[in-house]
Formats: sequence, C-alpha cells, structure tokens
Amino acid sequence: MAGGDGKNDKTETKADGKDKKDAQQEYKFSSKPEAKKGWEGFLNFLWNTETNEFLGRTGMSWLKIGVFYVIYYAFLAGFFMLMLLVFFQTLSDDRPTWDSSDGIIGQNPGVGFRPMPPNKQIESTLMWFRHGDHNGNWQDWVNRLEDHLTDYKNESYASAFGDHAVECGHLGQNKPELTSGTSGMCKINKDELFQGRCTNESSYGFKEGKPCILIKLNKMYGWVPDPYETVEDMPKGIPQTIKDAFEKNIADGKPDLNKRVWLECDGENPADKENIGEINYYPDRGVSANYYPYTNKKGYLSPVVFAQLENPKQGVMIAIECKAWAKNIEHDSMERRGLVHFELMID
Repeated sequence: MAGGDGKNDKTETKADGKDKKDAQQEYKFSSKPEAKKGWEGFLNFLWNTETNEFLGRTGMSWLKIGVFYVIYYAFLAGFFMLMLLVFFQTLSDDRPTWDSSDGIIGQNPGVGFRPMPPNKQIESTLMWFRHGDHNGNWQDWVNRLEDHLTDYKNESYASAFGDHAVECGHLGQNKPELTSGTSGMCKINKDELFQGRCTNESSYGFKEGKPCILIKLNKMYGWVPDPYETVEDMPKGIPQTIKDAFEKNIADGKPDLNKRVWLECDGENPADKENIGEINYYPDRGVSANYYPYTNKKGYLSPVVFAQLENPKQGVMIAIECKAWAKNIEHDSMERRGLVHFELMID
C-alpha cells in the first residue's frame, strides 16, 4: 500500500509539473480596446478619462509638439523677413532696378489710346457706340475720357509737386532748362490740347459720330526720342503727311517743331483706309522731344495728341492703327511695338 501510494504520488507530481510547464508556455497579448462609435466615440476622443488624453494626446505630448511648431514657424518667418529685407534693398523709389536695354520692355516705347472699353470688356479693343441725341450710348465713353483728362485740365496739378514744371513755349518747342535755367519738365498746355470738337463741352465729338481719340506714348523711364533731322533720314514706310508737315515747318522757319515724335493714325487695311476718312490732330501731329525723358518726377503728365475723325463711315467696323515715328522707334504689329491697334464702330 505504501509503495503503491508513493508511486501514485510521483505520477501526480509529474503530471502537475507538466501542467505548470504548459501553463508557462502560454502567451497572452494585449487585447484591442473596445471601439466606441457615434457620439460616445467622439466624446471619448475629445477627452479619454482612462488615459487622460485630449484629442488623442496627453498634456505633455501637446506641450512638446506646440513648442516644436512655435520654434519652427518662428525660424521660417524670420527667414522670410530676412529675404524680403534683402530684396527691398535692391529696389529704388525713384527709378526701376532694370531699365532701357536691361529691362524686359527694352528701349522701344509702346503707344496707348483713350477712352478704353469698360472694365468688363478689358480684353477688347473695340470702340462701339451709337451717336446722336436719341438712343445714343456715347456718354459712357465721354465720361471715361474725361476722367482720364482730369489732371490735364488742372492748371495747378504739376505746380503742386514743386517748381520743376515749366512752360516750354508753343507746342513745347523750347527745352525746359532754357526756359527756367534749371533741369525740369515741360507742362502740358491745355489751351493747345483742347481745341475744336475735342472738348468736354462738345462731347469730344462722340455725340456727332466724329470722335476724338486720345493717343499717347507709354511711359518709359529714361527714354529719349531721337527725332528725324532731315526728310532723307525718314524710312520708306513713313506717311507722306509727316514728310509734308516736316518740310512745312522748315519753310515757315520753325525747325524746332520737327524735334518731335510724330504720330499718325490710319486704317489698317485698304478698306479701313477708305472708311476712316479725314483725321485732324490737336494740338499737332506729334509731341515735342522736350517732354522727355520721363524720370518719375512728381506731377509729370505724358504728352498726348487728339486724333479727331472728321467723317468716319458709320455702320461698319474700322480697324485703326496709330504709329509713333522717330529714329529709335521700331514697329512690330504682332508685338504692338511702336504702335497701337483698336477698332471703331459707330451706329
């Protein structure tokens, strides 16, 4: 009995040891937390009471990431301000950093016209209106032109910015330093500019279907025109009317009037040349070279010319091209260099 019992005890002991060994070999992994859905899940994400997490992070985690981004964006903002400061050191309030041949525009001025179509048709170059007292819509065109000419009509505009604006004589034929003894700029003589139908009182000719179109060279810093000295200097394509006006100034003993940029408008195609009719220019066919260069002086006004169409054909669209002529002005219809193109239709 005793021996038998001892054997059984040994057997039980071995069995118990085997069970313990099997129990030690069991692996227990952490179980996935129960996912909460809906409103309860959102509140748990907002504030987890078990882990003390706000929006998925503990307070220390939020502190670390907050400090990191504060430092990161502070350095980023500082670097941006430093680069901006360096960039502004290359700019001048008085003149462009790149001008003349060094700039994108180059040395060839462009030409502009006024009035422009309304802003909602900003890409259009069509000047289309109905003339007359009945059902005419020409008033908006007159208003836009009048707004552009506000400073030209203000006699004290240029003088308000200093005493460097001076009278340069008839059609600006005198240099400003010869007039004032100091370097300055020529004033625009409004009595010479606003003539004939080209006045607000005459609706700039729009009411009668004989509009006055304002033509001017675009401002180009430091550019000085190189006028033609003789008729032989002129290119072959220059209009005969310019040659005739040039020779007339010489015959009248006024050669200084030829020191100018000549402006001429005409139809672009043969049919347009027939439809455009006669054109009168106020104050004259071009602007004096004494109005240049443009150097960003306060109160400077670009010299302008009115091209008044005396009898344009109505009911048809007329393509018009206005060119500026001088030795150092090149023409390119595709790139609109030295000229401006627009269309006119009068109902």
